[in-house]
Amino acid sequence: MTQYAVVNPATGETVKEYPTISDADLNGAIGKVDDAYWGWSQNSTLAERTAMVKRVGELHVEKREELAGIIVREMGKPMEQALGEVDFAGDIYGYYADNAGEFLADEPIKLLAGEGTAIVRRTSTGPLLGIMPWNFPYYQVARFAGPNLCLGNTILLKHAPQCPESAQAIEDIYREAGFPEGAYVNIYASNEQIEGVIADPRIRGVSLTGSERAGAAVAEIAGRNLKKVVLELGGSDPFVLLGTDDMAEAIEAATNARLDNTGQSCNAAKRFIVIDDLYDEFLEGFTAAMTTPKTGDPTSEETAMGPLSSSLAAERLKDQLDRAVAQGATVAAGGENNQNFFEGTVLTDISEDNDAYKEEFFGPVASVYKVSSEEEAVELANDTAFGLGSYVFSTDPAQAERVADQIDAGMVYVNGTLLDGVELPFGGVKRSGFGREMGRFGIEEFANKKLIRVLK
Repeated sequence: MTQYAVVNPATGETVKEYPTISDADLNGAIGKVDDAYWGWSQNSTLAERTAMVKRVGELHVEKREELAGIIVREMGKPMEQALGEVDFAGDIYGYYADNAGEFLADEPIKLLAGEGTAIVRRTSTGPLLGIMPWNFPYYQVARFAGPNLCLGNTILLKHAPQCPESAQAIEDIYREAGFPEGAYVNIYASNEQIEGVIADPRIRGVSLTGSERAGAAVAEIAGRNLKKVVLELGGSDPFVLLGTDDMAEAIEAATNARLDNTGQSCNAAKRFIVIDDLYDEFLEGFTAAMTTPKTGDPTSEETAMGPLSSSLAAERLKDQLDRAVAQGATVAAGGENNQNFFEGTVLTDISEDNDAYKEEFFGPVASVYKVSSEEEAVELANDTAFGLGSYVFSTDPAQAERVADQIDAGMVYVNGTLLDGVELPFGGVKRSGFGREMGRFGIEEFANKKLIRVLK
């Protein structure tokens, strides 16, 4: 049986299966992106490429209802959030189409000695492989493919096995926007086949968003074959509450940051670290807020929390929760699931030897900790193998800046959550990966920063 299938997590129904690509067709797909790179890409202008990328963004918005409906079926994203994701993807394409000229402009270098000139010219690298996850099927592709197609790289895209319908819809949009055959190619490939793709000399770089395990495997193969890699992996982002003038507002921000996408977001706030004099008030309000949204039919625009993405995801989350409790953690609220529907859950009393202290909970489970000082808060926030995002709440600007400087993460948001923007770089450190997407930095990862030195 093929591993690519749309299985509605709300009902368990297998909607449609898609055949895995044959080895011969996969070789042909690599050939297509290679031919397109050396043909179309090298003979197209930046203006031509950005116009097509712009159109890709417009088509996302024009087809927003259709596209949103697909990912509701595939991974259970609530309809309102699915529509928001499609719109955000459209914004990403538009941002790069509008700004690529500025980002890729020649950069003069002031010579310290000698005559002539020197510039750095950002040019394309070649065909790239993208390996994308299921939790944000359109957004993840947009932030990888959009800037790289503006640059002139061509794209071979392996989407998550549970997102084959959205994967095909994205490729169809690229063709409708005017991209020639081979500029963007979707493949339904197995993990074993992808090993060979990474090693293929025609592929010049790899970008993966996914698990630590997948990232380590891809980086190992890419390293052996001297390929550039960008990895966006897991996160166990701290939400550090040191001060607030409005506890209700802080609790709302914390809840939104934990429950967005039914808690299935790499950079969601997951560990809530609260100064002792605010802890009791926060915990009381937070447990109430976490259990208020009810799970329901993700096709309804009234639903705030849908099912987890699959039965396997629900089983994994349940296992994590059961182990946490067995090792001494307290369920302060929630903790129950009905098949793939999992209610908002709050854990407390998590000791350092509890598995939950180190693990990432990829679902609507929040861990709450009490600390007695700013220093203890920073130490706990950094006591994780991950380093993706983080959140700091304080009424003291100096304290907020001081703590933000000390947080060991790729991103710090102060006094706010859900503040992602197309212009803001996204990425992490430690086991959360390396490299950046979004913003100006996102178009530079797979750019050849070519020096051109002219004597006269």
